[in-house]
Amino acid sequence: MLSVVIPILNEADTIADVVRFARRNPLVDEVLVIDDGSTDESASLALAAGAQVFTSSMLGKGVSMHDGLMLARNDYVAFLDGDLRGLDETLLDQLYAPLQDGADFVKARFGRSGGRVTELTAKPLLKAFFPELSSFQQPLGGIVAGRRDFLLGLDIEDGYGVDIGLLIDTHLAGARIVEVNVGQIEHDPQPLANLARMATEVSRVIFDRAEQAGRYDIATLRAAAEEERQLSAEIEQLAARVRLSSKLALFDMDGTLLEGRFALELARATGREAALLRHLDQPQADAATRSSAIAAVFKGVPQSEFIRVAKTMPLRSGAAQTLIELKKRGYTVGVVSDSYFIAAEVVRRRVFAHFGLGHIMQFEQRQATGQLRINPFFQASHGCQLHPVCKRNVLSHLENIAGQRFEQVLVVGDGDNDLCLLRAAHSGFAIGERSPALRAAAKAHLSDLPALLDLC
Repeated sequence: MLSVVIPILNEADTIADVVRFARRNPLVDEVLVIDDGSTDESASLALAAGAQVFTSSMLGKGVSMHDGLMLARNDYVAFLDGDLRGLDETLLDQLYAPLQDGADFVKARFGRSGGRVTELTAKPLLKAFFPELSSFQQPLGGIVAGRRDFLLGLDIEDGYGVDIGLLIDTHLAGARIVEVNVGQIEHDPQPLANLARMATEVSRVIFDRAEQAGRYDIATLRAAAEEERQLSAEIEQLAARVRLSSKLALFDMDGTLLEGRFALELARATGREAALLRHLDQPQADAATRSSAIAAVFKGVPQSEFIRVAKTMPLRSGAAQTLIELKKRGYTVGVVSDSYFIAAEVVRRRVFAHFGLGHIMQFEQRQATGQLRINPFFQASHGCQLHPVCKRNVLSHLENIAGQRFEQVLVVGDGDNDLCLLRAAHSGFAIGERSPALRAAAKAHLSDLPALLDLC
């Protein structure tokens, strides 16, 4: 039998039809829809159509695919996109048949040319570094199937690079890949901003795999990729990437969305706790000096360890559900942290926020240099009059990007470093017991994050 996994994000127009299509096939005994924090009715429509619906463990198509693999009961798993139209009734049979004949991975090709990222990015790079894969017509296509045990053994990319990563990794593993023609298929077009991010991710994955295969010295490319990652934290990049609504919700990360403090957990994981504790919560040091001293503690820590800790730290109960509901109510939702952007970006994806902001730890050769760059969002001559580096300044920059003051700003935090931002909000909420001053200034003290929804 066959499990069908469908990652979705705001696919209300099509998801019910895709679920019903999958359930009609007698080979299929479970349809698993993994919701990436949709703010429309996608999840409820999928459930009504007969799917089992789960919330992804973190924002990103690749994460949703991995979640589906973990949940699937069958030995064979097929993946469909949630925005498909015009599906041939034999599509799943065509994906399943090669698996029965011993294939490890089956990739669909369909009757249209590849999209812009496929033609301008993926195919030229495959031809350069993996010419043996250049014959695949839709290397970025998301309609695939494979043996569950084999796929779980691969390092599945989190985001837009997942499909090209699966193709290359399967090839490098020496597995048998079969391409099948499944006829005409219609997809919803992607916005241009999404295509730019997709091209960046696809390029990174291909270069990364080329280096692993000994086909390319990627040191220079890694430096360029690190520069691109750092630029994504800048004001201009966020302005181009995020469309701000008239309502804004800003959440602290440590102790608010996360149970605990990221820097402390990273220090514990890397044997640096004693060194870190000498710098934490030093009232005599200004924020920039203290942050720089803490950053130096982590010199030499691999970038992958920053990401691993940010992915595995427990979230406060109801964090993701609360932020998704705020998005449904029309809020632009952000994570604002005095910690590191690399962690804030992971956490914002775990809770499905629109953006994450933090200071920029510098990396070389995928290891922390111990040098910190203060995020310009936290500095503004027209913002906080008490502190040169302050979360309050983030709000000033966001108002400049929006071109006007927000109709509603709510802030949730747990520490003294949230106080200036909280006072500037229309509605400020404290959570946790760290800061009596914050609790005194807040509109209310939250017992948990879902309680916020009854107060705003």
